[in-house]
Amino acid sequence: MTAASAASAYTPRTGGSRQLAGSGTLLRFALRRDRVTLPVWIGVNALMVLSMPNTLKSLYGTAAQRADLIRQMETNASLRALIGPVFDDSLGALTAWRVGIYAAALAAVMSLLVVVRHTRDEEESGRQEMVSSGAVGRRAPLTAALLAAAVANGVLALLIVGGLAGQGGAGALALGLGIAGVGMVFATMAAIIAQLTESARLARGLTAAVLGAAFVLRAAGDSAKDDGSSVLTWLSPLGWLENVRSFADERWWVLGLLAAAVLLQGAVAYELAGRRDVGMSFLPTRPGPANGRLNTAGALAWRLQRGSVLGWSIGFLLAGVVYGGLTEGAADVVGDNASAREMFQRMGGQSGLTNAFLAAMIGMLGLVAALYIVASVLRLNGEETSGRAEPVLANAVGRLRWAAGHLVVAFGGTALIMLLAGLGFAIGYGKEFGPILGACLVQLPAVWVIGGVAVLLHGLLPRAAVAAWAVAGAVLLIGWIGPVLDVPQTVLDVSPFGHLPKLPGREMEWGPVLVLTAIAAALVAGGLGALRRRDLTT
Repeated sequence: MTAASAASAYTPRTGGSRQLAGSGTLLRFALRRDRVTLPVWIGVNALMVLSMPNTLKSLYGTAAQRADLIRQMETNASLRALIGPVFDDSLGALTAWRVGIYAAALAAVMSLLVVVRHTRDEEESGRQEMVSSGAVGRRAPLTAALLAAAVANGVLALLIVGGLAGQGGAGALALGLGIAGVGMVFATMAAIIAQLTESARLARGLTAAVLGAAFVLRAAGDSAKDDGSSVLTWLSPLGWLENVRSFADERWWVLGLLAAAVLLQGAVAYELAGRRDVGMSFLPTRPGPANGRLNTAGALAWRLQRGSVLGWSIGFLLAGVVYGGLTEGAADVVGDNASAREMFQRMGGQSGLTNAFLAAMIGMLGLVAALYIVASVLRLNGEETSGRAEPVLANAVGRLRWAAGHLVVAFGGTALIMLLAGLGFAIGYGKEFGPILGACLVQLPAVWVIGGVAVLLHGLLPRAAVAAWAVAGAVLLIGWIGPVLDVPQTVLDVSPFGHLPKLPGREMEWGPVLVLTAIAAALVAGGLGALRRRDLTT
């Protein structure tokens, strides 16, 4: 038993103040470490929500158009599964319908990342052991992590309430509290899973899997019933959010379910934290022997990242099937609405509405794939800073070979998930397999540019490599919100995705694709060159 573990083992189980000692200091430290990433998460989420009323007003400006939209949603089970049911025709209610679930999902991802980073990540790196050797209570790290998540969700809720107050104060408050509540549900869930697992990567993956299951349950329930009353919908925290019915005769008691879940899960996490030594877990990793060959850097990289590749592959395949199945219904929902048609064409190109919808949805998956490649590339950074790369490099393995193993998984994995997305679209849509597959693969150069930025940051500034998430977030914001807000083309062109041909429906343009590929290659080469010359970071 280490010194820190021994110290924590003899900490009295009574005396709550002693077990929380140092929480304030650790909270300030956590917020300082996340001073870049948290504002990006909060800003992107808040802007998505607050921009929606004006967008919906331009798309459905008359009562007749909004009534027609509600009728379409009542009969279109596929779109209800994607977005959820509509409970009122006011702009506030339509805003809650259009972005509420996705804003809550983003808040959940932000929260689980914050909690795992400041609990299990700290233990896995060894930093928590040093901190625990001082005057720090047993439960202080967990308290600081949950408070950091609460601060982030609280700021997000305040921005939503303030920005949507003009649509109705009660509805804005219900929506803001609901989104923040979902975020805290997954923050406390991540706190429990971080106690059970021995790996931060596994803790993030399992919590994200629970979030995915929550989305699937809500989607299945909403496709079955148009009023959110399905049992499957009520089994999902995302379903609780929509049943708050913001801006539509709010059900305040549903917020009590979110609060109860947060309190119950938080109590379980605190109890587990009080019974566990630093660095240990209740579900320890099963010892070897490992199956398969691990005699190359590439094989080790694949072993470390194969779970992530599998999860993203399944997710993109299913997303392609869902979006492909919605393609035929898109024309029915848009109907004769010129503004809605124009928005889709800004996102997907000046072609037929069906092709524009396909191009827009494929482009959205390309933006999400940028998040995968950043996470995969930054696995290099995690291996280096945790000290696990040093024993590998102490053998007959050069830095470039070690890095190349992870980069093959990152860049090749991106091609795999986009290929599977194309297969999913073809299955859901049932036609145009070749053009749809080509449209998915043409996203790769832009995704690779974002991956190249992550490689360059890791090579030049390893301690600032996390800024690659900010780059990916900015690109996601431009691609997701930009066309909706009708921003100038010069702003859209800041993103590499703004230069890709809008397929299917338009002619293939090889020039931008080749230029973006060359830029990605140059960024990777620069990052690897810098990695080869600098010292390792620990």
